[in-house]
Order: sequence, then C-alpha cells, then structure tokens
Amino acid sequence: MRILYMTLQQEHDVVLARQRARQIAALLGCEVQDQTRIGTAVSEIARNAVSYAGGGKVEFFVEGNTPPQLLQVCISDQGPGIPALPAILAGQYHSNTGMGLGIVGARRLMDQFDIVSTPGQGTTVWLKKLLPGRAPLLTTPRLTKLVDELTRLRPHDPLAEIQQQNQELIQTLAELQQRQEELERINHELEDTNRGVLALYTELDEKADHLRRADELKTRFLSNMSHEFRTPINSILALARLLLDEVDGTLSPEQVKQVTFIRKAADTVAELVNDLLDLAKIEAGAATALNIAPARLDELRDDLERTFRQVAQDKGLQFAISLHPSLPAAIRTDMPRLKQVLKNLLANAFKFTRQGRVSLDIAPAGDKRVAFAVVDTGIGIPAEKQKIIFEAFQQADGSTARQYGGTGLGLSISRELTRLLGGEIRVASEPGKGSSFTLYLPLSDEVSALAA
Repeated sequence: MRILYMTLQQEHDVVLARQRARQIAALLGCEVQDQTRIGTAVSEIARNAVSYAGGGKVEFFVEGNTPPQLLQVCISDQGPGIPALPAILAGQYHSNTGMGLGIVGARRLMDQFDIVSTPGQGTTVWLKKLLPGRAPLLTTPRLTKLVDELTRLRPHDPLAEIQQQNQELIQTLAELQQRQEELERINHELEDTNRGVLALYTELDEKADHLRRADELKTRFLSNMSHEFRTPINSILALARLLLDEVDGTLSPEQVKQVTFIRKAADTVAELVNDLLDLAKIEAGAATALNIAPARLDELRDDLERTFRQVAQDKGLQFAISLHPSLPAAIRTDMPRLKQVLKNLLANAFKFTRQGRVSLDIAPAGDKRVAFAVVDTGIGIPAEKQKIIFEAFQQADGSTARQYGGTGLGLSISRELTRLLGGEIRVASEPGKGSSFTLYLPLSDEVSALAA
C-alpha cells in the first residue's frame, strides 16, 4: 500500500522528505528514536539524489497484511549512477566531499537496505523498517485516515526543522553519554567480579589440594590400620580355633560357648578390616591391577557351594547354585575378584534372609554377556533406598546395621570391582518379598568355544 509520493528537486524538498518520513513513522506507531532514524536515513539518500542526480522522487509504502508490517521508502533518480558503489558498501571508499557517507549511514539506521545503481540510468534505494508488533494494523480504511492526517499536518519551515534536528542531536548525545557512563560502570563491576572469581578459583584450588592430601592421608591411614588390625585378629581367630579343637584339653560347655562368642566377634572384626582394606586399595588405585585369565565356571560354583553350604544349614535355608549348560566352560576374568563380588552378594543374601531360600543362577544374558543372579527371599529393599545401597557406609535403613550388623561397604566394594571387570550390577527388590542382585560380565569370544 502506497502512502505518499514526493518529488525531489531542491534542498527544500530534502527537508520536506525528512519531515514527512518522521510524520509517517509517528502515525504508524514507531517510537521517537525510530522516527529519528527513519527521517535521517531518508534525508541522507534524498540529499544524494538532489546533489548528485539533480533530483528524483520519494515513495512511502507499507507491506504485509499481518503484524509486524514493513515500512518501505523508495528513493530513486535518473542520474549518472554510482560507479564506486561496491567500494562504498564495503567501507573502502574515501572522498573529500563526503560522498558515500550518507549511503553507509542510512544502511546502519534501517533494518533492511537495498540499492541498485546503473551507470547512466540512475539509482534506486529501498529503505525498510519493521513496525512495532503492537502498532495498529494498517488497513485500507486506516490508510485513508492516515493520508488525511498527513494532509492536515503542515510541514515545518527549514529553520524549525533545523532546530528539531539540533534537539534530536542533543538528545542523542545525552543518551550516548548515559550509555557510556553505564558501560564504564558495568566494566568496573566486571573487573571487580573477575578479581573475585580469580580469588575464588585460587581458594578452590587450595581447598582441592587440601582435600586431595587429606584423602591420601585417610587412604594411607586406613591401609596401615587395617594391616595393623589383621595381625591381632588373626591371632585371636587362631587361638579360638585351637581352644575349640580342644588341642590343650577339654572345654566345658560354658567355655565352648564363650570361646564361640570370641570367634564370632573376631570374624566380624576381620570382615570389617578386610572391607576397609579393600576400600583403601580401590581409592588408592591399587585394585586396578587385574589378573585376567580363563576362569572355569564349574570350579567357581563348587567353591561357592563349599563356602556357603554350612551357612545355609545353620540358618535352615535352602541353597542352590545352577549353571546353565549352554555356557562355555570358562570365561576370561579375574577369578579372585569375581569370587569376592559373588561372596559379598551371597553373604548379604544370607544375612538378610531368615526363612526361605538363597540361590545363585549363572546363565547367558545376551549381547555376549553372562549373568550371575543372586536371589533371596529376605527382607527386601524399598525402591527409594535402592539407589544409595551401593554408596560406601550406606544401608537401606539405619536400623539395618543395628539388627543385622555390617558396615555398608560390601556393595560399594562389589560395584567398584565389577566396574573394573567391565561389568555392572543391577538390583530388583520388593520389601518383604526378597531381592535379586544380578552381576553382568562380558563373555569373551576367546573362551566361548571352550568345551566343558
């Protein structure tokens, strides 16, 4: 939709074009700053048309049927064209008369800028500015009202226009000064912030270094103390076995009872010491040295059966280990580490199961993996606690340690060892119905074809 058409013949027409550009922008809902930008851009290009081409024309349009609409100003002439246009647009043209500065300045003031110049045929410039989204939509009826309003608005005389330009310049300079002061304030704040961040990083580095040293000291302490504890504990266990074997004479029933208590207490302390030593080794990285070799699954089954057969009988629980016939005779892994993990899982299963059964099922798991599933009919674990049981010194409930004993290290150590073996542990449990801990290990192609 075309709003207005003007001819350009002399400098007075340039002033009039600027005034009309400002008035149209105001009637279309543009803010004061955008009114100034549009008027300035129009006057610069219109002055070029009068100065270098001897005149031309200015047309104002609005494009689009939905907001935001686009204000377009077309300024054209029939002059000699602009031979140095590529250099002007690239910012590489310099002229003593200032030629080209108006084009560059107008392009910066508008949202879109298009120019076509042909030697001997003139120049056409399109200046485009998006109207504010909240501006009323310019329809045909509203266009008629807008044109009527422009007709009633009388152009200012050149002196009044110059005064208005001066006021706009003063306002612009004041805004620039305010922005400069704001930028200086922000720069000072950023400098202070940078100094604070630098100091914080330095402090964090120092604290991280302190924590690393403290962790190293803690690991060294646990390792040393665990070794120191082992010697007296082993002595107590050995002496308790000698007394129970009645090597030096027969014990009374009461003495047997008391020595049995001593042996059980020493076993508990030995278990704690072993867990602490394993934890210290893992944290120190000493547990990463694996001895990967073919490990026979039937030997693993027989060893675990011998270890836990008596435990199952003492607690009156059913106990079985099944080995799937489709599995290879051996897998490549670190057998001592695998036994340690499975013994931890089975020991937990027996600890938290009062009646029913405990089982270990060894079977293929797909994706070239083997699964070791330890299943019990024990107390179970609430769903919200299943995420923390693998953390060091954590158990599902504070009362668990008081009622069943333990340090909460077994599952944490098992998880870390499983990761070292290239596998993972998953848990499925329901309170009152039991738990299932499944260890998944990779099944190497090198041993998958071994015969039983």
